[in-house]
Amino acid sequence: MRGRFAPSPTGYIHLGNVWTAFLAWLQVRQQNGTLVLRIEDIDEQRSKPVYVKALLEDLAWLGLDWDEGPGKGGSYGSYIQQERYPLYEKAMQELQEKHLLYPCYCSRARLQAIGAPHEGEHLVYDGHCYGMTEEQRRHMDRKPSWRVHVPDVSVSFTDGCYGAFSDYLPRVCGDFVVRRADGLYAYQLAVAVDDGAMGITHVLRGRDLLSSTAQQIWLMKVLEYRAPLYTHVPMLVDTSGNRLSKRQKGITVRSLRERGVMADAILSALALAGRLVTERRLYHKEELVRRCDFQKMTTQDIVLEDTWLDELLHG
Repeated sequence: MRGRFAPSPTGYIHLGNVWTAFLAWLQVRQQNGTLVLRIEDIDEQRSKPVYVKALLEDLAWLGLDWDEGPGKGGSYGSYIQQERYPLYEKAMQELQEKHLLYPCYCSRARLQAIGAPHEGEHLVYDGHCYGMTEEQRRHMDRKPSWRVHVPDVSVSFTDGCYGAFSDYLPRVCGDFVVRRADGLYAYQLAVAVDDGAMGITHVLRGRDLLSSTAQQIWLMKVLEYRAPLYTHVPMLVDTSGNRLSKRQKGITVRSLRERGVMADAILSALALAGRLVTERRLYHKEELVRRCDFQKMTTQDIVLEDTWLDELLHG
């Protein structure tokens, strides 16, 4: 087993990040596998070195160690996405050679006019620029994004938490962007290339990314990578049903540590909230590896009540 935790350094990590990091770590440790830490910093404007440094410190303090990645090395590096751009360019060339890549000149206003997707879904592009001729493209006065043309196929997979899925690609995603007009690579391309090139066999991540799994599996197949097995886990949400975010500064690992919360208390509370354990008490992380049962994990989003932090602070 080769699992991974792949955070974006756009802020200090919070309990929602810790939840998925803990489960990814737990899955690998229970199977004596290899855990890869990959820094997904292709959002160059929002990613900051200070957050990378804080991330490494916070994970180390929590005891969620990794086997390959920053500070550890490994034979699949670099483990920083901004240092992996040549791999993404090579993938773009392969898509071009397979006649799957084309420029898209649509403005943001036009894309919004197509119709906003529902929560958790992607904008389904209508293929407007796919059939443009070279003559038409020469007369365009804007820099294009680049889309990959999705064929008339369905992709089937079995999620480790939510079971069997069969997604019809033209309906769930349509032709999707792999490189933006500003030159930055899109998440879908980067994550597919990285998981494939790093030999990742198991991906555990939040339920919010379930809807993008089929297109990543298809893209990996096109690029001749073997797709991993996926497990999407429920989200941590507040009492209004909103997923936790880095803007909620009171639940960052840093703030909890500064308020005297122990690392084992955080992991124990998360394991209990997710029903991985049944007894409310303090567990050491080695004990969590032995006792946590993924088969009993809840599939419903986990609501953090207002009293949750008080319980962490006061035991």
